[in-house]
Amino acid sequence: MAEQLRHLSIHILRSAQAVYDYASQPLHFAHWASGLGRGLAQQGGAWVADTDAGQVVIRFSDRNDFGILDHWVSLPNGQVIYVPLRVIAVGEHSELVFTLMRQPGMDGAKFAADAAWVKRDLARLKTLLEAA
Repeated sequence: MAEQLRHLSIHILRSAQAVYDYASQPLHFAHWASGLGRGLAQQGGAWVADTDAGQVVIRFSDRNDFGILDHWVSLPNGQVIYVPLRVIAVGEHSELVFTLMRQPGMDGAKFAADAAWVKRDLARLKTLLEAA
C-alpha cells in the first residue's frame, strides 16, 4: 500500500504559545504558507486566496487552548482538503507538526513534491519566529 500521509515537523526556538499566537492569525499565513496561494484576504466570513488552480476558500479553526491550527482548503473543483496542524510544547520551545495527506489520484512524485513544499514553508515560519 502506498504511503497515505506524512507527519512533517520542525522544532522552533520559541514557546508553543508564541508560535500559536502568530500562526493562528490567518493574515500571517500569507508570510509563510506559500501553499495557500497569493493575496490571502477576508471576504465576508471566509478567507480567499489566488492559486495557480484558481481561487480557493480557506476555513481556519477557531482559536483554542490546544495548539490546534487546522484548516480546510476548498478548491475551485469543489474538493476540500483538510490540513491538520499542531503546535506542541517542548520545554521552553515548540514543535510544529503538519500532517500531509495524499490526495486522491496523487502519484508518489507529486506527494513527495508537496512534502518538500510544506517543509520549505515550515522552515520559513521557523525563520520568521526565531528572528522576532
